[in-house]
Amino acid sequence: MGTDAQINEPKIVNGLNVDDLLSLIGSVKEDVSRAATSWRVATTWQGQTRTRAEVQGYSIGGQHVSRGFTIDIDEPFELGGSNVCANPQEHLIAALNACMTVGFVAQCAIRGITLESLEIETEGEIDLRGFLGIDPRVANGYESLRYTVRIKGDGTRQQFAEIHDAVTATSPNYYNLANIVILKSTLVVE
Repeated sequence: MGTDAQINEPKIVNGLNVDDLLSLIGSVKEDVSRAATSWRVATTWQGQTRTRAEVQGYSIGGQHVSRGFTIDIDEPFELGGSNVCANPQEHLIAALNACMTVGFVAQCAIRGITLESLEIETEGEIDLRGFLGIDPRVANGYESLRYTVRIKGDGTRQQFAEIHDAVTATSPNYYNLANIVILKSTLVVE
């Protein structure tokens, strides 16, 4: 009886249930309609430069999944804010780092590589002349971002290099920042 209990226990690597991850991959390969996801965030002004973003859910494979999260955002004092929360640029970089982190953890887990530590540090510069509309020749956002991945675990240097390549090839937020994303707007004046 002890043997059956061991057989039925999920394989957990880096905190991820590898069996569930492989099941998701197999399910999507079997039925492409299960691959469709849709994400939505509604952001409202909270005064001064503060905003609150609300997440109510998302859909996967045509099924709605309820979720309830809020993300508060502000600007530093020097940019007119009250410095209560991280600003939009810090959230953008954090979202990139978090997305790549998920990729590293999953890629390692599937390969049976146990992580000891993982840190991604990203930085970039924005020239305020573009943002403030002072000089139209100056970009109003990042022209490049630089990131460093510090990873430690029982994988080889070659395995971690392959995992890094897989992460940059599959991370949605890496893709979103490295490629042009078409933005379609609707303005409603009430």
